[in-house]
Amino acid sequence: MRKIVGPVLAGLGAFLLVVGVLAVAYAPGQVKRTPLGVDSTTVLEGTANRLGAGERPIFGLSITKSDDEASSDDVVVFTNIACGVFDEGQERVCADGDDENALSLSTDAFATDRVTALAVESDAVPPEFEQHEGLVNKWPFDAKQDTYPYWDGVTGQAVDAVFEREDEVLGLDVYVYRIEINNAAIEIAEGTPGTYTSMKEIYIDPRTGAIIHQTEEQQRYLDDGTQVLDLTLGFSEEQQQANVADAEDNIASLDLLTGTVPLIGFIGGSLLLLAGLVLMLTGRNSGERAKS
Repeated sequence: MRKIVGPVLAGLGAFLLVVGVLAVAYAPGQVKRTPLGVDSTTVLEGTANRLGAGERPIFGLSITKSDDEASSDDVVVFTNIACGVFDEGQERVCADGDDENALSLSTDAFATDRVTALAVESDAVPPEFEQHEGLVNKWPFDAKQDTYPYWDGVTGQAVDAVFEREDEVLGLDVYVYRIEINNAAIEIAEGTPGTYTSMKEIYIDPRTGAIIHQTEEQQRYLDDGTQVLDLTLGFSEEQQQANVADAEDNIASLDLLTGTVPLIGFIGGSLLLLAGLVLMLTGRNSGERAKS
């Protein structure tokens, strides 16, 4: 019996050790990557005052999809539709320019490195879209308490996202990054110059780099000082809850693949290998004694 059980245990132990080694050396590089198959809608809520017409409630939608055919092992290509709509209790969908409740509507496309999450130039991005710089729709895995470049679509350039503090969202520990833009020159409308001021805080799960919550206060002015927009916007409570749940699931998967599996592999593998070798050696010694 020992002649059978010993080699089986030794083989199983060796297999688990190999699994442990692969989990440490290979798994982190594979799981800590921006995934493909992204199809998400982010819901925001707030208020806006356009051209001094009075403050009204608004909702915002950001619809992001990955173009998996155009993506690769190293780069993921995204498309995005973003809109702001005055909230009259209607169905929450983007409104076109003919709708009196439409506040804004934009389309975008960009490519990011699947490890660093930084935007990269890619021929897969249609030529009508501007190539981006910096972070766009997430932070890297294992985010640092540091300053990152972050793409601002209004000014069309990367700006500093400065680590501000540690915080929590619905019990999830997060890092908060602050982005401040003051009196940046922009076009309020085509051929109409003006300025743009924004203060944004982005709440990041540092383990996965996911954006959990975001708030923004934004103002736009004509060159003569007339305010054309005063906006306050942030993720809805339901959106925050969904983001926290997704982050906790992803953290649990990361812990399983990068923590639990290696422990089982190294500890369980070592014990089984040792037990198998002991059985094989004692079985051999028993056989030798029986012959003598």
